[in-house]
Amino acid sequence: MLPKENQLKKTRDFDRVFNKGKGFKKKLLVLKKLRNDSGFSRFGFIVNKKVSKKAVIRNKIKRRMRETARNFFPKIEKGWDIILIAVPGIEKEEFMDLKKNIEEIFKNAEILK
Repeated sequence: MLPKENQLKKTRDFDRVFNKGKGFKKKLLVLKKLRNDSGFSRFGFIVNKKVSKKAVIRNKIKRRMRETARNFFPKIEKGWDIILIAVPGIEKEEFMDLKKNIEEIFKNAEILK
């Protein structure tokens, strides 16, 4: 689990990233990023009901995305607000494939050190 200071929680923070941020897409993931004024990066995760009607499956996907982001956290530049959005079809992906896709989208977004 990411520390509280590294989590996007407020609706206004999500809206700011959606409205002003830059987007990247990689297979079954979308990443939105925006510079913030703080000295640390924050993450938000979205898994829509379009991915699965079952909350158990949506929560499983979010846990996997959070764990992967936590593993990459030391390698990520400071000062970003990042939102990872799951696209329908991701529920069929294996964890290692998801991890590889997240690493690739981080590289494409140029947020890794």
